[in-house]
Parts: sequence; structure tokens; C-alpha cells
Amino acid sequence: MSGEDGKQVRGQDRNTASRRAENGFLECGKVVNTRGLDGEIKLESWCDSPAVLASLKVIYFADGRELRGRPVLSSKVSRNHVFMKLSGIDGIDAAEAMRGAVAYAAKSDLPLGEGSFFIADLIGLPVIDADTGREYGRLADVFNAGASDVYTVDTPSGPRMMPAVKEFVIRIDPESGIYVRPIEGMFD
Repeated sequence: MSGEDGKQVRGQDRNTASRRAENGFLECGKVVNTRGLDGEIKLESWCDSPAVLASLKVIYFADGRELRGRPVLSSKVSRNHVFMKLSGIDGIDAAEAMRGAVAYAAKSDLPLGEGSFFIADLIGLPVIDADTGREYGRLADVFNAGASDVYTVDTPSGPRMMPAVKEFVIRIDPESGIYVRPIEGMFD
């Protein structure tokens, strides 16, 4: 998510993330390990915070071209990770088979505050001067630099970075573009 409050759900593969986002799902984490012998998995959280991932009642995993939901039986946050016990993952072998799998969340299951947007819905939008209507390029990526998100904009002269703060980002319309008021030289 991205917006005035800087919320985001990150994804690693933008093409896959965009396809899944169109279908109502977002990447929310990755299985990085197991814990114990009963099938508990350890997930790296790609959400605003691990608590968002831990709050989900169902997470989804790719099964061929489809996503298959697995009900969450229990979850616990530990630093930047989440330990989960999922329905149908009943032992260490089943949990080991999940290692490396990307977890997805239904957009409708994720909290999204007023004025916030999912990053996957913004990628590819035109970045437009709010005053002149000039299109500078297209949003290629969003990453967090601590104090704020930073937009990477693909321009005709190469990628440019811009802090995603209210001083520069005037308005976001997921249907038409990201309207900005850059300082001189930002996109030159």
C-alpha cells in the first residue's frame, strides 16, 4: 500500500504481482523456514508490519496457475517474521515442501486506510505534473527509505527517484495517474 500514511505491501516480482493484483491478491510474504515437527512455517513478512500478516485468517499459495487458500489455525509474530500453523500442513515434511513459497493475501482481507493504495495498483501509472499536465514517465517501483516511501519513475532519460511525500505528491488517482509538483531538476 502506499499513500499519505506510507503504508505498503511489497512484492518481489512485479509482473507476477501485477497479475495477481488484478485478480484481487497481493504478495504478502515468503516461507523461509519451518519450526518444530508439527508443520509450523516461518514467513518473512512483506506487509506494513508482521502483525498485518499474522492477522490474516486465510493465506494463499500458488498451485499451478491458481491460488489455493489455506486457513490459518494459529499465528505468532517474532521480530520481522510470523510463525503460522496452516490447515493441511500437518508435519515437518509438508512444512519443508512449503519453503520458498510466496504467500498471497486477498486484497479484501488487508486493512487499507483512507487515502492509501496498494503499490501493485500504482505500478505503471503515469506520473503527471499537477500544474502543467506534462507526463514525466511511469511509476516503476516503490521502496521505503525509512522516513518515507520513494517512487522510482521511468522517464525517457532514465529512472528518477522522488520522495513520496505530500510536498511532491499532490494527488493519486488509480484510474488516471499520480499528480506531482516536483522541484526544478527532479525529472531532468
